[in-house]
Amino acid sequence: MSKRLRSASARPDRKAGSGEISPKPLRGEGGPERRDGVKSGEAGPRRERERGWGRPESPATPGSGQRLQKILSAAGIASRRLSEELIVQGRVSVNGEIVRELGTKADPDRDEIKVDGRRVKTAQRKRYVLLNKPRGYITSRSDPQGRPTVMDLVKAVKEYVYPVGRLDYDSEGLLLLTNDGELAARLTHPRHEVDKVYEARVRGVPDAHTLDRLSRGVTIEGRRTSPAKLRASEPIVKESGEQTIIEITIHEGRQRQVRQMFDSVGHPVVRLKRVRIGPLEDPDMPPGHWRELMPQEVARLQRAAGLGVKSAKRP
Repeated sequence: MSKRLRSASARPDRKAGSGEISPKPLRGEGGPERRDGVKSGEAGPRRERERGWGRPESPATPGSGQRLQKILSAAGIASRRLSEELIVQGRVSVNGEIVRELGTKADPDRDEIKVDGRRVKTAQRKRYVLLNKPRGYITSRSDPQGRPTVMDLVKAVKEYVYPVGRLDYDSEGLLLLTNDGELAARLTHPRHEVDKVYEARVRGVPDAHTLDRLSRGVTIEGRRTSPAKLRASEPIVKESGEQTIIEITIHEGRQRQVRQMFDSVGHPVVRLKRVRIGPLEDPDMPPGHWRELMPQEVARLQRAAGLGVKSAKRP
C-alpha cells in the first residue's frame, strides 16, 4: 500500500514542524523509459504478476478520494465538526503519517486510517439510541475532569456511537446517540431547521413583550438568534418567588443557547429539559434509561433532516 495521501491540492515538501504532508515519490519514478513503456528501475507487468505484486498507487489528483472528516463521520467516529477537531489536534493518521490539514483526502478502502492509534473500521451497522439524559452528566464521550458522561448510561451499546448536539451538565431530557455521521451532521446544522423543543422553568413571569422579543430573536455572544416559538404556562408560586414553565422551540444548537436567551431578558432558567428532537418524543421514558429507535422513527427523523429515506432495519 502506498503511503501517499490524497490532498485537495498539491503541496510542497513538508517543512520541519509545519505539519504539512506531501506525497513521497514511488520507487523508480523519474528514470528513463524503455521501449515497452516501463521506466528504468520499475518492475514490468509480467514481473509483477509473477511475484504477486499489485500495481503501485497512481499519484493523487485533485478531487480524488474522500475528505478525512467525511470518512470519520461515516465510520461513526464523530460528527464532521468534531472529526475536524480530531484532525487539527493531530489525532488522525493516514498510512502512518499524522494529518493536521483540513481538506486532506484518502481512500477508506485502500488507505490505513487511524484515530488515536486505532484503525478506523468503515463498515458497521447503524445504531440510533434515544436516551433520557438526567442532570449531572456531561454530553461527551469522555471528560478530562473525570465527571460522569452520557456514555456511562449506554455501556450496553457495543458500537462506537456519540451524542448528537448538546445538553449541558445541569440540563436533562432527550438525547440522540448514533454512528450515522450524515444524519448527525444534518440534525445539528441550523440550515436544515430541525426543531428542538425544550421546557424551561424560569424565574419570574415574562410578559407578552418579553416573549415576543425572544420569538423574534435576541443577541447573545454578538450574534442574533433565529426566530423561536414560545408558549407560557400559568405562573407557579414558590417560596423563592414566582416561576413560569415556558415551552420553547428552536432549530439552532449553540452552547447553552436557551439559558442565555432567557438570561438576556432577565428571566434566568431554573431547570431545563429537552422534550422533543424533530419528530422524536417519549414522555414515558424514565431519566437515565434509553432505547433503540424504531425503523419508522428513523425514517421520520431522516425526512425531517432532508435525507432520502432508506429502509431502516431494526438492530
